Amino acid sequence: MPTLPWIQPEPAAPDAEVLVMASRLEVRSLRHVPGFLLASLALLRQARGSDGAHGVTLKAEPLKRTFWTLSAWRDRKALQDYAAAEPHAGTMRRKRAVMRDSAFVFWTVKGADLPIDWDDAQRRLTERRSAA
Repeated sequence: MPTLPWIQPEPAAPDAEVLVMASRLEVRSLRHVPGFLLASLALLRQARGSDGAHGVTLKAEPLKRTFWTLSAWRDRKALQDYAAAEPHAGTMRRKRAVMRDSAFVFWTVKGADLPIDWDDAQRRLTERRSAA
């Protein structure tokens, strides 16, 4: 599956400080990939409609059982509200059993720096995993 393009639901002001979150999610088995992919697409749709979302994208590597997310938010509260709402909250509870590994990293940028480059996000996630 190709990387989905950056979708900007709510443009950020160029000088606004924006919270960025990147994640790397790995499922235990190839048999979990289709269900996880469908769930990821549903959560991407939810994020696009969430208040405070300044950008979202998804990258899937099905044969590696790995999914990557990258999103930008008005603030931590906007991100937390999205994560606590359905279908995200219930999906994460249900999918926890099929997860092998996950990593998350957060940082801030100016709105003018959006969209975030995948290379930057993956570098930050790799550094986070190496430090753990």
